[in-house]
Amino acid sequence: MFNLSILKQFSRLSICPAIKLQMNTRPISTATTLQFRMTEPLCAEPMKKKKKIDPQIIRAREERRRKKIEKQIRRLQKNAQQLKPIDEMEVPLNLLDQLGKRKRPSPNLTPEMLEARALLQKEWTRYKREEYMSHVAQIDRIMSAQRRALDKLYEESEELYNEAIMPDMALIPYEIKGPVATPPIKDYESPDGEYIDVSKKWDN
Repeated sequence: MFNLSILKQFSRLSICPAIKLQMNTRPISTATTLQFRMTEPLCAEPMKKKKKIDPQIIRAREERRRKKIEKQIRRLQKNAQQLKPIDEMEVPLNLLDQLGKRKRPSPNLTPEMLEARALLQKEWTRYKREEYMSHVAQIDRIMSAQRRALDKLYEESEELYNEAIMPDMALIPYEIKGPVATPPIKDYESPDGEYIDVSKKWDN
């Protein structure tokens, strides 16, 4: 008897006998003793009857769709080689108008001038090579002297040698200013440095 009473409690009809269930929703409720209940399964809707369309109309639609796609393909092929314009690389029109005035004729160099330029280039090349070799030799001398000094220091005291080869952390934020490619201009006033971004943005 006890088992039958439990089964009756779990029966769907005994759980919610007075509630009319809607067929178009599937809610989950916690108002009953079992804390869950579900509605009946939804019924399927009958399929709509297909309308008969004239084959010529279908063919005309496919033809229009095909022509539209071909037109888009031709447009893409036409614009495939066109690049986005860069205003910074375009020559102003006023400079194009003055091109004839600004164009300078190439100088007529005599064989003597060409020979003098070639000799000057060779002489400059020899000078730079000698300068480079002198710098390399100076670095070698410094490194060899440093190596000899460290060897002598190691013979005297290993602790002092270890302290000597430790990197100097004070030299990490090192800053040096050397010669530049061109000499400074006397009484040169640098611009204020104002910058206005006028570049165009192109959306992909």
